[in-house]
Amino acid sequence: MKKRKILMQALIYLLLLPGLLMILFPMYITIVNASKTPQESGSDFFRLPSTIYLGNYQAVLQKNDFFLYIFNTLVIALGTLPIELLLTPLTGYCIQRNARRRYFRFLYAFIVCGIFIPFQARMIPLVQMMSRLLLMNKIGMVLLYLAATTPPAVFLVNGACKAISTEIEEAAIIDGCGPLRVYLAVILPLLKPILSTLLIKDALFIWNDFQLPLIILNRSSKLWTLQLFQYNFKSQYQYDYNLAFASFLMTMLPIMILYVFMQKNFVTGLASGAIKG
Repeated sequence: MKKRKILMQALIYLLLLPGLLMILFPMYITIVNASKTPQESGSDFFRLPSTIYLGNYQAVLQKNDFFLYIFNTLVIALGTLPIELLLTPLTGYCIQRNARRRYFRFLYAFIVCGIFIPFQARMIPLVQMMSRLLLMNKIGMVLLYLAATTPPAVFLVNGACKAISTEIEEAAIIDGCGPLRVYLAVILPLLKPILSTLLIKDALFIWNDFQLPLIILNRSSKLWTLQLFQYNFKSQYQYDYNLAFASFLMTMLPIMILYVFMQKNFVTGLASGAIKG
């Protein structure tokens, strides 16, 4: 039995190896060539650099308004995520604890329906609506991201709340806690894993999203996010791979740092929201 288990684990790792290589090889190419001179990349594209060359990063920063695009992306992300993390736990918790009432069941179904509507079906109406409301700007992006992230967030929080026993809340009420204090002192700490998951998932989505900024913000370079900058920079310097790779790496780095620091809660929170939901 033990031998069979070892063989199964070896088979799983063998199947995962191609996927690992598909992830690591592009990362290797990006990091290595971002740290090379064009001459060194031309002589051997795959070899490690003889010395770390920082000129590519300096060129990206000097030739473009890179910090403006970081600022735009941060404004949109920091305008969306706190509001989402404030409202969706309240919404998911209230809906779950009142699931027997018809109104809350309808509200939950109405919100979750947003998960199943593809972006392509919403794209043209969104552009028309945002244009008429004069929201083809960063404020409009915040509103759109809130609309996009709320349905899956409410779904996951609702599932996580099902795993929280009502007896804990009843004990807190007996001790003299009101509804708000029960939520803040009892429920919210128990939702920490799922909220960490939402933070990572939606920060990745906002930071890496290309389609929404393309249709909402592309009318002015002053409104570009990092992904729009990356797209236009790649087109401008498509034959200078070193600059392109340096810009790729600088764009990815902030969100990779966030994921490294918060990855412990990611799988736990996702499982508690999806499986128990």
